[in-house]
Amino acid sequence: MINFQDKVSFIWSIAEVLRGPYKPEDYGKIILPLAVLRRFDCVLESTKEEVLAKAEQFAAMNEDAREQILNRVSKQNFHNASKYDFNKLLTDSDNIADNLRDYMNQFHN
Repeated sequence: MINFQDKVSFIWSIAEVLRGPYKPEDYGKIILPLAVLRRFDCVLESTKEEVLAKAEQFAAMNEDAREQILNRVSKQNFHNASKYDFNKLLTDSDNIADNLRDYMNQFHN
């Protein structure tokens, strides 16, 4: 289980990565949305692999029906069908912008 201090350290590590393109006064515009995304990522972590498997299994199914199935699998009223999670995003820093867009676009409710 990740404790509070680990989460704070993780968020500030993101700030360090952003230091180049963002001014310190703009960090708040980035850190809060990333903190929310990270929270969603943590909530979905335990069901991520099963959601991905079911998304592939039901890819040809009607979107509305598929989304309901994937929400049940995620045990939430939303899911993420991207192959990425925060850990995988960080392993490909050269493509992080495109991969983050893919990750965000794969949230569904």
